[in-house]
Amino acid sequence: MYVVTQVPYQQTVDALGAQWATLIDLADGLDDEQWSAPSILEGWTVADVFAHIAGTEWSLAGRTVEPVRGVGELAHVRNPIGELNENWLDHYRVLSRAELMADLREVTALRGEVLRTISESDWNAEGFTPAGKDSHGRFMRIRTFDCWIHEVDIRDSLQLGAPADPEPAAVTREEMAASLPFLIGKRAQAPRDAAVTVDFTGIAPAQVHVSVGERAAVVPAIDGVPDAVLHVDIADYARLIGARATADPASVTIDGNADLGGRVVANLHYLI
Repeated sequence: MYVVTQVPYQQTVDALGAQWATLIDLADGLDDEQWSAPSILEGWTVADVFAHIAGTEWSLAGRTVEPVRGVGELAHVRNPIGELNENWLDHYRVLSRAELMADLREVTALRGEVLRTISESDWNAEGFTPAGKDSHGRFMRIRTFDCWIHEVDIRDSLQLGAPADPEPAAVTREEMAASLPFLIGKRAQAPRDAAVTVDFTGIAPAQVHVSVGERAAVVPAIDGVPDAVLHVDIADYARLIGARATADPASVTIDGNADLGGRVVANLHYLI
């Protein structure tokens, strides 16, 4: 029987709000040259990354934007969500920096108020998420994850170092952990009875254990010694799952079965 993911409400809402605030503070600290600089994301400037975040939140608030050109043939656009993203970027590219930032402040305040007043039943209700049907809480965890990874993108684009707030990073790590059974069991083809530990380091350290039975699953602990342990900073992991230009497989240290661990590292990319 399918059960939707139960995501802690207060932790997730607080983390998403903190991440929005961090992004706004980050934007406010950029000069015009940094704001207009190319990002590490194909076809996007640093300003476009902020526009993407604003546009996504406005879409969730029910606002629509009309396309001004065909974007489906762009090399980095792979699905309808990608087309919607580009439509929002086109919308904001003709506006000023001040107008974009005013919109970002407005929509995050609006969305924050909605989330602070959402009912428990609506938080746990099944609906659309980028990962398939799941709870609205899972969707908001994914929003935290997405915004945090884009902070990494912005910082990498401008060589500003890693994010510093552990609260949204910890929620991001929980979303990362949710994909590990798929990545380890299906993508890396870990054999039945194998056990793999991913040791996240950095600002949100934690060990996530995956055991492979009929299906791979995250488990609280592993009996004995895992077949492979992957040690990786959470920001480096974000780069790898997004196949960013800054991703470096050598940032992962493998203990134990090097072949199994190497297959996991080689199959981490899943973000589109």
